[in-house]
Amino acid sequence: MAGGILKFFTTGPDLPELSDRAQIDGLFKRHRFRVMLAITLGYGLIYTCRLALGVVKKPLIDTGIYSPSDLGMIGSALFYTYAIGKLTNGFLADHANMKRFLAFAFLATALCNLAMGFTTALWAAVMLWGLNGWFQSFGAPGGVVAMTSWFSNRERGRAYGVWSTAHSIGEGLTFLVVGSAVAALGWRWGFWGPGIIGIATAIGCFLLIQDRPRTMGLPTVNDWKNDHYGEAAKPAAKSVIGLQFSILRIPAIWVLCLASALTYVTRYAINSWGVLYLQEERGFSLPAAGTLLMVSTLAGIVGAIAFGLVSDKVFNGRRPPANLLFGMLELIGLCLIFFGPANMPVLVAGMLLFGMGMTGMVTSLGGLFAVDIAPKRVAGAAMGVIGIFSYIGAGIQEQVSGLLIEKGMTVAGAVRSYDFGPVIWFWIGCSVVATLLATSLWRTKLRD
Repeated sequence: MAGGILKFFTTGPDLPELSDRAQIDGLFKRHRFRVMLAITLGYGLIYTCRLALGVVKKPLIDTGIYSPSDLGMIGSALFYTYAIGKLTNGFLADHANMKRFLAFAFLATALCNLAMGFTTALWAAVMLWGLNGWFQSFGAPGGVVAMTSWFSNRERGRAYGVWSTAHSIGEGLTFLVVGSAVAALGWRWGFWGPGIIGIATAIGCFLLIQDRPRTMGLPTVNDWKNDHYGEAAKPAAKSVIGLQFSILRIPAIWVLCLASALTYVTRYAINSWGVLYLQEERGFSLPAAGTLLMVSTLAGIVGAIAFGLVSDKVFNGRRPPANLLFGMLELIGLCLIFFGPANMPVLVAGMLLFGMGMTGMVTSLGGLFAVDIAPKRVAGAAMGVIGIFSYIGAGIQEQVSGLLIEKGMTVAGAVRSYDFGPVIWFWIGCSVVATLLATSLWRTKLRD
């Protein structure tokens, strides 16, 4: 039975190459658009199934269902299983048919969200949210494998930048649409809404995504585009598994792992606790807090595309100079959000700068830089290695932030007040170190 399941997900065999150039061109143009649409919009929509918990934290705390530390435990369960899953599923993605691989994962994560709306037991919520993290971990490596199969070397930065807008699409939908649903209908719709979205997304991705070009009788995308930039003249034959494990011998990968882990601390701190901060510290309603955070996600769409263009065109494919630029934008934004004057123009400016800078850094450290310096055939494994460290960082953040926020919370009758000072310095400190590490790889070169 296990063998049958694995066979179902395995990539198909290479077919004899088509000889009609016009047919080849037509198939590539058609499926490249469909694949990019599916992995970008589909991954963005399924992101709502990951971020739902951040929107419902205040109602869950206010009604006494969970404490901040309980929510930290639930949230960290997703990140820890995501970390492990992103590594193992990253390795599996290099061997898988993306049509089935991603559609199955998206359906499973949708079902986990639907189930979360029916439970208030802590142990059940931890288990379901952890299982959700496991299925969510199929998404990023699957998207990158699909992208590298259909887009060539010199297109990679721009294609990756477009795909990275998925994070911002998902965050915007969560903060605004899901947040509004929770305000109008109650906290359970913070899970049921994303669950319904997830089912529709799974169906759409199954219809749009195709397996590798070679399984359709097409040449590789690099041969089709005549784009072999950065490739060696044909290295000695090496198994895919051998190439996957060779990633661990690249020193720069380990620096990227730590830098990405620290970046993900701040990224998910804002995603997970930003709504609560804006509600409790700044006095915004849930829809208003969601709208303000959506400003950063819209800026993130610009940041993701801009990072790809700037690093490709201005810095000739070099990521470290762009890392420094976008890291500084992120830090300036954070300082405006937490320490600037308490007025709307300053908060909006802070969100814009933070969104652009953070998404640029995630675009680079979360995968693009690793894909650059690892063998292209094992892009999924490269994403997996970076991913496990990134989401361990996010998981640790969730628990540490929950504990620090609960420690700073005081209750007087029915009124709760918070001291966010210690947790803010924790978030900013991680961003500073991440920027320094990301910039330290200034002379790192592309791998063949």
